[in-house]
Amino acid sequence: MPDIKRIDSTDPGFDAALHDLLDWEQSADIAVESVVREIIADVRTRGDAALIEYTERFDRRSVRDGLEISLSACADAAGRIPDDQRAALETAAARVRSYAEHQKIESWSYTEADGTLLGQQVTPMDRVGLYVPGGKAAYPSSVLMNAIPAKVAGVKELIMVVPTPEGQVNDMVLAAAHIAAVDRVFAVGGAQAVAALAYGTETIPAVDKIVGPGNAYVASAKRMVFGKVGIDMIAGPSEILVICDGATDPDWIAVDLFSQAEHDEDAQSILVSPDGDFLDRVADSIDRLLPDMPRAEIIAASLRGQGALIKVRDMDEAVAVANRIAPEHLELSVEDPRPVAAQIRHAGAIFMGRYTAEALGDYCAGPNHVLPTSSTARFSSPLGVYDFQKRSSLIQCSAEGASVLGRTAAVLAHGEGLTAHARSAELRIREED
Repeated sequence: MPDIKRIDSTDPGFDAALHDLLDWEQSADIAVESVVREIIADVRTRGDAALIEYTERFDRRSVRDGLEISLSACADAAGRIPDDQRAALETAAARVRSYAEHQKIESWSYTEADGTLLGQQVTPMDRVGLYVPGGKAAYPSSVLMNAIPAKVAGVKELIMVVPTPEGQVNDMVLAAAHIAAVDRVFAVGGAQAVAALAYGTETIPAVDKIVGPGNAYVASAKRMVFGKVGIDMIAGPSEILVICDGATDPDWIAVDLFSQAEHDEDAQSILVSPDGDFLDRVADSIDRLLPDMPRAEIIAASLRGQGALIKVRDMDEAVAVANRIAPEHLELSVEDPRPVAAQIRHAGAIFMGRYTAEALGDYCAGPNHVLPTSSTARFSSPLGVYDFQKRSSLIQCSAEGASVLGRTAAVLAHGEGLTAHARSAELRIREED
């Protein structure tokens, strides 16, 4: 069973222990960066020919009928999957869409007394690329979470790329693409897919922004093409922090910790409670329940390497620890969660109450599951409709407004030594003013 760390806030070395627990540095591997840089350069130079070679090499499949998967194939997949899977995808899609509709930002303006109009014009991006992982697991939920907000925002064209190792195409992923109304789908993955989305090839059009998770090569490629295109974020390992008052079933909490630990060995699961006996009961639940988990080895490695049970003095200190950690997922497993949530300043998503498992947010609650990791919730937000909209400032001066504002602008421009700026403003100043 995993030897999960135990930390007590009353210990003199608590701050150092917490720092060490959180000291995950997202440093790109030099070898990975070198490979990715070569792939990007090759795709920029040779386009589809490079994509085909990399697909045949890394996905171990022959590209005979081209890289694109037809929309009819996606529709066929939606009709082929079991009824319960299709119903679950449709329910999740409807909930994600309903939540996203509340996030839409509208254009606005106001007119000042002299007739000058100021405002903001909101427009969607023209084309967005969605990367969907393929390989060890399939993620139809990622298709919904990334595609639907883009569509709600009004993105004109959504291009999806997904690797197909050994030529295997996951029907649930294609079905999700159909349900989310993805416009084009390509069977290509890895850094080469990111490069194609950023720079375009003969087949894959260049996009304005790339969203979606991926492995170290994909993350490195997104980092390198940022600036040419926008990206959503560079995500680290998955995280969950549970604050519990000690009154929740310890088995529930243990499995909630498992739910993130099973992602991979670097995932982090932390429980914070003022009740030391409760931490002991959760530890017992972990030992008893873990052997029945299909991904028990991964969970054990994650809990052993990154997990922790933290005892604090009281709930106020639990909140302080949570704000310091700024977790991706925060469960408030307490009797009255709303006052506690009001004190949380940094968290990607807050799950309130004993019945709100984080897993519901991963799939079908409605809010997006693409969340800031590695304490970046201090300055970042979940993926949403606003990530696919642009804002342009609107300024329309009346003659009177141009004259009044021109005097202020001219003074500031002369102060900065920018004479042409000043003259441009001064030409519009009326003498009678």
